[in-house]
Amino acid sequence: MNPKRKQRLISVIAIVVGVSLAAAILLYALRQNINLFFTPSQIISGEAPLGTTIRVGGLVKADSVIHPQEGVAMRFVVTDNVGEVTVSYSGLLPDLFREGQGVVAIGVLNAEKKLIASEVLAKHDETYMPPEVYEAMKASAEDSTIKQP
Repeated sequence: MNPKRKQRLISVIAIVVGVSLAAAILLYALRQNINLFFTPSQIISGEAPLGTTIRVGGLVKADSVIHPQEGVAMRFVVTDNVGEVTVSYSGLLPDLFREGQGVVAIGVLNAEKKLIASEVLAKHDETYMPPEVYEAMKASAEDSTIKQP
């Protein structure tokens, strides 16, 4: 084999190996930072992984918000009108958080299928529902009572 061809072949192989290694490192790093989205129905059916950070979206169930007398810890139920998941959150909730409104809670699911939230996101105006929550609820709901503006 011509020495020049051999050098080119080695260079091409080195580039391919380098790009593959960089892609593998990038995918490994991203895997740890991905927060998958689940509905309460999916969590109840066992589709959500335990012990990893996930996002749960739906509506805050009416009369489900429990404020303890001391501190800022609280519990509430998120529903997609089919399933329900209890969320525990310690911190200040967004000003727009209230019962019957769309929320996305980010946290870790425990063995009892309760979400220990580290962050709660609420809607930003009267007609907004996060698109992923709307689509997930639309897919899991048996009736078509949910409307997207």
